[in-house]
Amino acid sequence: MNPLKLTAPLKDYLWGGRRLKEEYGKKTSLEKVAESWELSCHKDGPSVIEDGEYAGLTLREYAEKAGGDVFGTDCASFEDFPLLIKLIDAEQNLSVQVHPSNEYALRVEGEYGKTEMWYIVDAKEGSSLIYGLNREIGKDEFARRIEDNTLLEVCRYVPVKKGDVFFIEAGTLHAIGAGILIAEIQQNSNSTYRVYDYGRVGADGKPRQLHIEKALDVTRLGPAAREPGAVGTPERVGGAESVLLGTCDYFTATRICLDGEAAFTVTGASFHSLLVLEGEGELRWKDGSRRLRKGDSYFLPAGFGDYSLCGTMDCIRSEV
Repeated sequence: MNPLKLTAPLKDYLWGGRRLKEEYGKKTSLEKVAESWELSCHKDGPSVIEDGEYAGLTLREYAEKAGGDVFGTDCASFEDFPLLIKLIDAEQNLSVQVHPSNEYALRVEGEYGKTEMWYIVDAKEGSSLIYGLNREIGKDEFARRIEDNTLLEVCRYVPVKKGDVFFIEAGTLHAIGAGILIAEIQQNSNSTYRVYDYGRVGADGKPRQLHIEKALDVTRLGPAAREPGAVGTPERVGGAESVLLGTCDYFTATRICLDGEAAFTVTGASFHSLLVLEGEGELRWKDGSRRLRKGDSYFLPAGFGDYSLCGTMDCIRSEV
């Protein structure tokens, strides 16, 4: 059993930039890369195994061919793989949007809803994002402000810096601001309802579609349920500082800031996903080792056992 290096499908949405190509090693002919889907079993962009015995297979195809429970027993309670991890480079503001709950999304979209967590990998000075509303409003006011383009007046803007964490429950109005690069750990869903888009047009020259009626159905018309910040406090684990960023039924994400060597174990309960955000180092296990560089994404199957990370790097470990 070996770690699997994943190749991410890339998305060239109009608000994206070039940092994922130029700094994170994403090889593509696309002019811009808005998102790289670093761990994905979603039909709109599955991760592909880069090398080794299973090279060329999607992550889901690998799971089917490898046999056994490579995703872990904690995934068994889900009808589908529950997790999707992205890097997102917002050169421009994203649309103001909202995601539906499981109940609504399953009924209307045929897939699960979307609760997500953002880790701010980097942010230009003065950057901010929208995180819920700045006060409670009624549904009629929400609809009117969408119609007369005054919605931004009741949005809560939060200045951001590297290392900030935001947990965005389904139903929370939100938008990533220009100049922000994030790691997004989310439910395995691509259901997004666009509410406001700054009057932009798509590649076809037409205004991008809004989803007003659905947004009216699902949006929490008030402040976000949680204040920004990691849920845990920093702890020393060997040669690393570890902090629990966020946890819910669908994922648990931990930041590991390494300046030496630290040991970990993958049990049968869940796989480990490792996404390198900065620096470089090495992944070591009993049968071998792999170099780790900024932008690398590795999947360690459930039951993999003991491994260690060494070097000077910043990464996010995700599991179910």
